[in-house]
Amino acid sequence: MKIVIVGCGRVGSRMARQLDDEGHDVTIIDEKVSAFSRLGDGFKGNMVVGTGIDEEVLRRAGIEGADCFASVTNGDNRNIMAAQIAKAVFKVPRVITRIYDPIREEVFREFGMETICSTTLVAGFIADYFRNGVNAAHPEGLPQ
Repeated sequence: MKIVIVGCGRVGSRMARQLDDEGHDVTIIDEKVSAFSRLGDGFKGNMVVGTGIDEEVLRRAGIEGADCFASVTNGDNRNIMAAQIAKAVFKVPRVITRIYDPIREEVFREFGMETICSTTLVAGFIADYFRNGVNAAHPEGLPQ
């Protein structure tokens, strides 16, 4: 698959490395060149400096041939805008965006956007741990 990721922070870089290791064609976009250091020496994908809401930057990243797109910067507005451009302008088949604000996540999901709200996920994992004593993120438990 050809995948374009906007945001080379903790989530974006980890996702890019994982997908690259699986043999996918990965391009990651970030405004800061220094962010690409998170990818490590073994990353075989492409790195594009710029903003994920700039259509020319997205074209340089190869969005016109992308199968998947994810926006995972630390800004809800940028993520939403980038995902809308990928979906509406470039017709990328699979588009998902990370949103921190659960209210915004609900609204944009109602508009047909695929969203993931890390705030809601983490709160749910912790509540499950309190209720059941099991960490859903690490069901095998902590090393003894």
